[in-house]
Amino acid sequence: MSTFKLSKSEQKSRDPGIQSGDLVLVRLPNGDVKSVKVEKNMTVVIGKFGSFYANELIGQPYGLTYEIEDKRLKYLPPRTLEEVEDTDATNELINDGEFVQPLTVDEIQALKRSGVHASDIIKKQIEQHANYSLKTEYSKDKYKKRKEAKYSKIFSTIEPTLFNVCEYWFQKDQNRLRDLRIDALSQVLNLANIRPGGRYLAVDDASGIVVAGILERMGGQGKVITICHTDSPPAYPVLEQLNFPSSVTDILISLNWATAEEDYTPILPPSDIPDDQVKSERQKYRLNKRKAILDLLNNTREELFSGEFEGLVISSEYDPYSIIERLSPYLAGSASIVVHSPFNQIVVDLQAKLRNLPQYLCPTVTETWLRRYQVLPGRTHPMMAMSGSGGFILHAIQM
Repeated sequence: MSTFKLSKSEQKSRDPGIQSGDLVLVRLPNGDVKSVKVEKNMTVVIGKFGSFYANELIGQPYGLTYEIEDKRLKYLPPRTLEEVEDTDATNELINDGEFVQPLTVDEIQALKRSGVHASDIIKKQIEQHANYSLKTEYSKDKYKKRKEAKYSKIFSTIEPTLFNVCEYWFQKDQNRLRDLRIDALSQVLNLANIRPGGRYLAVDDASGIVVAGILERMGGQGKVITICHTDSPPAYPVLEQLNFPSSVTDILISLNWATAEEDYTPILPPSDIPDDQVKSERQKYRLNKRKAILDLLNNTREELFSGEFEGLVISSEYDPYSIIERLSPYLAGSASIVVHSPFNQIVVDLQAKLRNLPQYLCPTVTETWLRRYQVLPGRTHPMMAMSGSGGFILHAIQM
């Protein structure tokens, strides 16, 4: 059981509310989630639902609901769930013909241009709907929600937790996360025994969701080295979405596969030039920067080659067995190896190979299963649509 705790001052500094420069997730009336950047003295645009001044959000806590009025934000109190009373009404006598709703699109647009509030437009549509009274109470509730999603200018801010960010990216493009769903990610982090103060290796080709999960659990204590295939530090868009302070991300360093080789010799321009040969301040600045890059590279390589890492987490497009062969010499005894892949054949083949090697204990393949439920008074049931898989996970322990 972890004894890691944040002091009240540290917790306050980690949760200051929405700050200038943050990426903020907003839930729109139609249920979609959109990411917007909040910059001081700028205007935030959320498509057809309108725009507002960013200063209205800065300093506010997450989780609140607002309505846009002339680029200003009006706070809306939380709505409570109301039970829908069942009646004897049915939808069998409803004939959704051409003249059921006499209010035309042009008339609705004219009302919007004249500044009529969305709730008044919806009320007017209900009053003129020929078959509204014939609908069941559930159908009436659905009708109101559809119209609210279409005409209202309401949105809610979503706290950038690992769960919410993973959900957003999985719905947006699960291929970029390599099908790593939030329930599968929690299993990966648990099997890898991620904890504050640990030292871990990560190979993350899933847009940074694995690295983000590791950093979130470590809380700025320990060390994480990522190995990637790019010369520059990898771009992790998911990590940016979490708005971590530098105290959390400073423990993250990276190498590419070439610089991770022990016999690699860096090819860089000379940085040690006698002072009498330095011709300008600009040249001096460039030399200092070059030296800092070389020092960081050498220190990171020394950190990797010192070994004794407590875990290796892999979510990569490359063959996982070749990655384990390269990096396993730097793992400590009883270190966890966790591999995630969207394809079961990859991890099954890896399991067969590791079973024949005595240094790997109990390689096991698992698949997580998740089913979502709609939870409403009188209408709780499993969702009709669900994701097929969150990928497949292999876990082994290196002896």
